Amino acid sequence: MNSPLSARLPDDDLAVRFLRVRHHTLELCRGLGAEDLQVQSMPDASPGKWHLAHTTWFFERFVLGLDASYRPPDPQWHYLFNSYYQTAGPMHARPQRGLLSRPTLDEVRAYRRRVEAAVGELLSHNADDPELSMRVELGIQHEQQHQELLLTDIKHALWCNPLRPAYAPAAMVEAAPVQLPLRFLAGREGIVESGHGGAGFAFDNETPRHRTLLQPHALANRPVTNAEYLQFVREGGYREPMLWLSDGWATLQREGWTQPLYWQPDLASEFTLAGVRALVPEAPVCHLSYYEADAYARWAGARLPTEAEWEDAAAGLPVRGNLQYARHFHPRPAEENGDGLRQMFGDVWEWTASPYVSYPRFKPLPGTLGEYNGKFMCGQWVLRGGSCATPDDHVRASYRNFFPPHARWQFAGLRLCRDR
Repeated sequence: MNSPLSARLPDDDLAVRFLRVRHHTLELCRGLGAEDLQVQSMPDASPGKWHLAHTTWFFERFVLGLDASYRPPDPQWHYLFNSYYQTAGPMHARPQRGLLSRPTLDEVRAYRRRVEAAVGELLSHNADDPELSMRVELGIQHEQQHQELLLTDIKHALWCNPLRPAYAPAAMVEAAPVQLPLRFLAGREGIVESGHGGAGFAFDNETPRHRTLLQPHALANRPVTNAEYLQFVREGGYREPMLWLSDGWATLQREGWTQPLYWQPDLASEFTLAGVRALVPEAPVCHLSYYEADAYARWAGARLPTEAEWEDAAAGLPVRGNLQYARHFHPRPAEENGDGLRQMFGDVWEWTASPYVSYPRFKPLPGTLGEYNGKFMCGQWVLRGGSCATPDDHVRASYRNFFPPHARWQFAGLRLCRDR
């Protein structure tokens, strides 16, 4: 199942990369049947077929919409596959996406091919149009976000099956664990620059670059491991209300949380995209909510880092690690010892202590595309660093992921921070 997207070539032109990303989405669906791609296991997840269609609708609406001569194959699909763009028109209710048995998977695949051909034709005649290039680039990045969601959503769906079937039985390659002791490394203090600056793509929520004041702090050299989190579980961390935020404790009681999502009752195994596997003590713990990450940090006598602390530590580090193209699809132990920061990219998204709000002087994109990020800047928390399900060429130090604090189905873990 090797993908042609194993790396992004530095000289890729936009049309080539567009097709490569589109084909990789289908590659991720190889081995999944129509039934797998139809199921919606919870309102927060979407069927794989809907992801295939919605990413296509995005190009149709925001790229091909620039061409007055373009005609959609079925105008009614605009209603079915719009996600949350209110200014683009009404949309089908998100919790009911699994009920969309029509159009069929074959029709959705044909829809993808038709739109890909139309986008390619538009690019061939307007290669120097900056507005077109910006929208195609945004569509590529948007599709890569949905590639990650495809993996996390199908994992939840397969976990809901009592047989616990595997997405890719051979996906996980066991690594020889490295014993990497937990250490805290002093971070910079004072006024630093945060946010995206310079060349390359960035979402609007990563801008503008701005000054941030960092207090004296120290960041853990690696994420929290399964073994460390297991100690928290066994010592009653889920039974001690003083460790939890009020909303977190209420959620824990309502949902009956006693351990991370996908851990099995024996506390020795977990469900993965390769099926049920033994818990690897040295691997980063994952599938934690913000509430769980925050409670663990308090139990450990530490805290979560702010996103500015995390970004300043990651700035200048190479973006490499256990990301999607490695096809392990699960967090792995650190592969090397050393004195510096490890696993800043890949393995698990790391919850931060920062609410998802705008940067100073933030301006959303004009028009309907302004709904992409800015409207969600309320009641969510920032995660950093990417995960084992994140495309390698999609993440960067300034990238801001965000989810509500109760979300657990993403590959989310934590890295500790302490005041100095």
